[in-house]
This record gives sequence, structure tokens and C-alpha cells, in this order.
Amino acid sequence: MATDKREHFFFYVLLCADGTLYGGFTVDVAKRVATHNAGKGAKYTRSRRPVRLVYSEEFTHKHDALSAEYHFKHQPRKQKLAFLKANGVCIE
Repeated sequence: MATDKREHFFFYVLLCADGTLYGGFTVDVAKRVATHNAGKGAKYTRSRRPVRLVYSEEFTHKHDALSAEYHFKHQPRKQKLAFLKANGVCIE
């Protein structure tokens, strides 16, 4: 019996309690969101809890997920909101 050992990589976006957006990378979205909400995630989200997952995208290559995270983090809020809206997520 063969098992699927293919890894999955995710880019995700959180809406923080203060209304800011946080983009990240993980292999387990639910676990990572729980970690953020427990105050053990990124330094940025520790003081902005609770956070809520608003978007995630799965990739088969780690590089692609990390690239999506990088590009999201390095754009102005207006472009982040446009990206989310284009992907069916309306924050404002």
C-alpha cells in the first residue's frame, strides 16, 4: 500500500484584532493559526490577538508559498486588500 508523502505548503493571511493584515507560511494552517492565537506565533501577531484566518492558498513547492508570502508582505495595504478581493475575500 503506497502512502502519499508529498508535502503541502501554504501561504495564509490573518486579519488581526487591530484590523491589520498578516501574511505567513506554514505546512499546517490550523495549527499555525492556533499558535498565533496562543501568543506563540510571530512577534507581530502577539499583541494583535485574536487573529482570524481570512485566506490560504496551497502550493506543491515550498519556494512558491514563500514567494507568495514575501510578495504579500511587501505591498501596501491597498494592494493587499485588492489581492484578497480578487480571491473572494472582502475585509472592508
